[in-house]
Amino acid sequence: MAAKIVLDAGHGGWDNGASFENRREKEDNLALTLEVGRLLKEMGFDVVFTRIEDIYQSPFKKATIGNEEGADLFVSIHRNSSAVPNQYQGVETLVYSETGVPKEVAENINEQLEQVGYVNLGIEERPNLIVLNSTQMPAVLVEAGFINSQADNKLFEERFEETAYAIAEGIKVGLYNS
Repeated sequence: MAAKIVLDAGHGGWDNGASFENRREKEDNLALTLEVGRLLKEMGFDVVFTRIEDIYQSPFKKATIGNEEGADLFVSIHRNSSAVPNQYQGVETLVYSETGVPKEVAENINEQLEQVGYVNLGIEERPNLIVLNSTQMPAVLVEAGFINSQADNKLFEERFEETAYAIAEGIKVGLYNS
């Protein structure tokens, strides 16, 4: 039986997330999440989305969707931001604890995105995040580049398909290697 993955497009509705110039994180997150889901389905995974349109759900509601689905993995997709534009660039994956399946999946996603051209900023433990601490299955939160980095936005736009594929492949390899 195929592994079930819940994909969460971070933010949504009234919650734009980070923004920079004319970009809103919620829109980048949704576009990337839908494409990652399409690719994971092609790879044979059972995929459930927390949202497929521009609606707001609390982080607890998102975690609850994952728990109700009995998923094998929960992946929340975001874009990072910093106080100063173009201060940082790169990908980072957040986990509740840097162990087990989340660590494997996070490392593999970051390595795959590094091959696309993103700077690999590594893994960070963030046990205070609801989508990581209230899910009953392994969970990761992918920060797919900085929304206020022109270099990351260029990669995001020009290598969008490769970015989505890197996340999907990172999930696949991470799940099957753990």
